[in-house]
Amino acid sequence: MNYKKVVQVITVFLITFSISAQKTEIYTNNLNEYNHAVALYQNKSYAAAQQKFEEIKHNYDNLSEQKANCEYYIANAAIRLGQQNADELMQNFVDKYPTSTKRNGAFLDIAEYYFKTGNYSYAAKWYSKVKTTNLSIKKEEEFNFNYGYSLFATKNFKEAQSYFLNLLDSQEYGARAKYYYGYIAYDSDDYTTADKYLGEVADNSSFKTDVSYYLADMNFKLGKFDKAIENGLPLLKNAKGVEHSEISKIVGESYFNLQKYNEALPHLNNYKGKRGKFNNTDFYLLGYSYYKQNDFENAINNFNKIIDGSNSVAQNAYYHLAECYLKLDKKQEALNAFRNASQMEFDADIKKDAWLNYAKLSYEIGNPYRSVPDVLKEYIDLYPNSTAKNEINDLIISAYITSKDYKGALDFLKNKRTTKEQGLYQKVAFYRGVELFNEENYTTAKENFENSLTVSQDAITTAQATYWKGETNYRLNNFNEAIRDFKNFISNSNSTKTNEFNDVNYNLGYAYFKQKEFDNAIDQFKKYVSKSNTDAVKKNDSYLRIGDSYFITRDYNNTIAFYNKAIDMKAVDTDYAQFQKAISYGLIGNENAKIKELNAFLATHKKSGYRDDAYYVLGNSYINKNENNLALENFDKLITDFKRSPLVSKAMLKKGLVYYNTDRNEQALATYKTVVKQFPNSAEAKQAIKNSRQIYVDLGRVDEYATWVKDIDFVNISDAELDNDMYESAEKQYLQNDHKKSILNFKKYLQSFPNGLHKVQANFYLAQSLQANNEGSEAIKYYIFVAEQNQNEFTENALYKLSVIYLEKNNWAAAIPVLERLEKEADQAQNRTFAQSNLMKGYYAQENYSKAESYADAVLNNSKVEDRIKSDAHIIIARAAIKTNNETKARAAYKKVEEIAGGELKAEALYYKAYFENKDGSYRVSNEIVQKIASDYAAYKYWGAKGLILMAKNFNKLNDAYQATYILESVQKNFAEFKDVLEEATTELNKIKTEQAKTNESVKN
Repeated sequence: MNYKKVVQVITVFLITFSISAQKTEIYTNNLNEYNHAVALYQNKSYAAAQQKFEEIKHNYDNLSEQKANCEYYIANAAIRLGQQNADELMQNFVDKYPTSTKRNGAFLDIAEYYFKTGNYSYAAKWYSKVKTTNLSIKKEEEFNFNYGYSLFATKNFKEAQSYFLNLLDSQEYGARAKYYYGYIAYDSDDYTTADKYLGEVADNSSFKTDVSYYLADMNFKLGKFDKAIENGLPLLKNAKGVEHSEISKIVGESYFNLQKYNEALPHLNNYKGKRGKFNNTDFYLLGYSYYKQNDFENAINNFNKIIDGSNSVAQNAYYHLAECYLKLDKKQEALNAFRNASQMEFDADIKKDAWLNYAKLSYEIGNPYRSVPDVLKEYIDLYPNSTAKNEINDLIISAYITSKDYKGALDFLKNKRTTKEQGLYQKVAFYRGVELFNEENYTTAKENFENSLTVSQDAITTAQATYWKGETNYRLNNFNEAIRDFKNFISNSNSTKTNEFNDVNYNLGYAYFKQKEFDNAIDQFKKYVSKSNTDAVKKNDSYLRIGDSYFITRDYNNTIAFYNKAIDMKAVDTDYAQFQKAISYGLIGNENAKIKELNAFLATHKKSGYRDDAYYVLGNSYINKNENNLALENFDKLITDFKRSPLVSKAMLKKGLVYYNTDRNEQALATYKTVVKQFPNSAEAKQAIKNSRQIYVDLGRVDEYATWVKDIDFVNISDAELDNDMYESAEKQYLQNDHKKSILNFKKYLQSFPNGLHKVQANFYLAQSLQANNEGSEAIKYYIFVAEQNQNEFTENALYKLSVIYLEKNNWAAAIPVLERLEKEADQAQNRTFAQSNLMKGYYAQENYSKAESYADAVLNNSKVEDRIKSDAHIIIARAAIKTNNETKARAAYKKVEEIAGGELKAEALYYKAYFENKDGSYRVSNEIVQKIASDYAAYKYWGAKGLILMAKNFNKLNDAYQATYILESVQKNFAEFKDVLEEATTELNKIKTEQAKTNESVKN
């Protein structure tokens, strides 16, 4: 053998042996590392195992089984450690090693891990990847149950059902599979299947409670209410919280459906709602159960929580709610509930019956939303074949009369010709006439009285219509016709049965008085005062008119006697009576008695409007007795204290005469010149010029007279005759009421003689003619001219007429200054009252509430004003108090308004009465007042609408949310024309619904 070769062989062997030994050593070491990592994993040291596998996986070939196993354990450990990339690692493993023996096991293993930890969505995900081909029967059953339950737990009922189906006969999983399989059928409303399988495990202690609940609920839904109760009752003993509430609902509703309402109530009351909220059906069940027990209070307390209901349950509830209200005599509440039920279409019979009840109740108590006749007519339109048709037709006419809608009643009766309907027509035409009379629409009122008299079925109505036709003719200045009507009334044998009979002689007396038939007037006024039941005010007034009549007919002794009767009554106008009495003494030549009476008058009546007249007459009396100093003293008193009196110029003229007659010529001239300067163009000024001329002539100083007269612009001797002729021509047309010609002629006169002798009269009459010709706007400047002149006989009337024009235009800014002058300067009491009453309105309109109240107080301090004006004053005080938040004052004022007002003012006063009752917490009383507005003052929709909002607030305070919300929603539908009302209703409705939504899930806010 070759040594070198031997050496080489030995060397190769040694190298090979060395390499082999190294490989064995490495393999052994890797195996130990791998086994160590597996041991860590098996000991649940997943983090350490994962780290170890990460370290050694690089020791293996990429396609080797050991490498695959390392990747598998790394991913598995990541899943058990809950690492975020765990799923990704496992998916990478199965993608990278599709032939790995651990692939299917990995799916199953990881799925079971997620299943055991309760992460069913992940479990289902990995179970879906498992192939069951090589699984044992036991392992496959476990797979089916776990996968099925994972799907069940994640609400994938349909997929889960097929896996439970495979286990229904399993010895180990059969009971559980039947339970879940049955539950899935129950959840999908397959009650036949559910009943079969849940029934098979009903006695299983693991499922008994749940199964009993499902069976109870299922039988309830199947309409097997006895079975539902049988299943549900035993559960209540141990159930708590939500479970107890839900079972109570099933049992309670089952009893309800079996019409065992008494048994249903405790269970329905034990139900606590979904998340603490009931719905409308829940309230209905409770309400109806109480209703069937005749417990109407509790029935209402549940029915009235049904808000926003719009289904058959709600319609039924509202109908029975209405019945409950009626049982407790709450008719207004019943009206709303019947109305609500009548507007729903779900049950035609309930709708029809609710409509009839709604219509009848509307007639009985009034309707705040619509006129009662319209409601009744709509019922007939909807149900023309109703057995109640005739009854409702009768109610329609009666409703018109009750609600004082006489115009509507006349329209309804227009073409009706039965005896009964004609009798009603006679009465309604009469009522309409009285209504129009009170509105001062006398022409149309007369037409209605005449229409009433075309039917003579009711003798009393015929008599009354005759009387009021006379009253209307009197107001229209048709005095002869008025006399005829009053006499016809007296001759009617039924007149004594009427209230009007008491006043007919008084009114007839006035008609004769206006016709200047004073003997007849005296006769009628005497007949009136001889009656035992006369009105004190009218009796006093009758004495005054008898006195006036005797005065005019110059029977002064009787004049004095009857003025004394008026004075003895100590009523209104005693100042007038005493003044006239004094004048009468003078007319019978008893100048001393006249002077004594006038002085007594001045001492007694410090604020009389006749004081300036008294001073003037008294001055003249002293002149007659040659007591010139006393005469001057009284004339001076008049001139000083009554600067705006039209008698001032006359008194000054008289003073000049006294001075002239007592040879005090310079004083006389000074006085006459003052008259000319202060009262140019007046008759007194012209007389003063004439008297002055005579004095200058007597003194021989005619040249001074001529110089003085030159500077007087209204004296033009050469044009005087033409001036008078042109004026008289215009005046003649005016007096003949030919206003078109008078306007033309007065304008010509003023153009020709701008400073003419008659310029004041011409301006005034021109303004009057323009106003009569409906040209009020143009008349303004002429009235202003008259009013701006020194005090004259037309001043007061011009101020009055001017203010009327401004008031018609609602121009308060212009009217108020004129009214203020009129108040201060008026001699006629009625003009002063007119000014004050309109000033209070004007200042209120301008939001000057203190002045408005001041003038209202002035009106109320006048004992002579009519109730109509008094009510206006009280309403101004009340409204001003409301605006200034002085509710104490507003209460007192509105109370006064309520006592004396009618119509819309009465409706307003009643609203505030209800408002204050609400503020005081008297909610039911407040509602009664609102209902009165709806019943008696339905024509005044604004106050009716405001009252309804108040009523809704009251009901809300009384815990009747149904009434509150229904009323407010009705206001929104029916009163959109009143923006402020609509806004308030919407705000209040949102507030109530927000509150109700906290406990009623049916309420949508």
